[in-house]
Amino acid sequence: MAYPGYGAGYGGAPGGVPGGVQQDPLYGYFSAIAGQDGQISPDELQRCLTQSGMSGSYQPFSLDTCRLMINMLDRDMSGTMGFQEFKELCQVLNGWKTTFMSFDRDRSGAVEGQELQQAITTMGYNLSPQAMNCIMKRYSVNNRIPFDEFVSCCVRLRALTDQFRRRDTSQTGNASFQYDDFIQVTMSV
Repeated sequence: MAYPGYGAGYGGAPGGVPGGVQQDPLYGYFSAIAGQDGQISPDELQRCLTQSGMSGSYQPFSLDTCRLMINMLDRDMSGTMGFQEFKELCQVLNGWKTTFMSFDRDRSGAVEGQELQQAITTMGYNLSPQAMNCIMKRYSVNNRIPFDEFVSCCVRLRALTDQFRRRDTSQTGNASFQYDDFIQVTMSV
């Protein structure tokens, strides 16, 4: 459920795979990297996303962005990602990539501030100009946001929004945090 101003996000609970996991086209990329443990680490995720073409014609994802992506979906807090988490990540990434491409009108591989704001609004977030200014300062390179940084921004927005929603039990846009809880939430994304 999307709350006003919170953003709708992409992806949901992964569905079943008809015919089993091994028939899923993503499984080949995943299993080639995961090895015997059936999990992938941030550096393995980076290789997997590059080999699968998920970054498209853009630069490969940075190791920091890969860590963020794992943390976003790491339900068992292992620091690694299993296949179902990887599959969900691919769904989310495809949504973000589509959004990014629709606002990167000049196909430069980066969006500008106004385009970023439109993209974030399209995803259901209602952020103040001050919040958008903070995002631009954090993610822009020469006032342009490349795809890797766009994904990093989307991961953080989604993770922070999910954490906020858990604490905003009355769905009013207000939540109370203890200092230690705040540090845990912000340092994990």
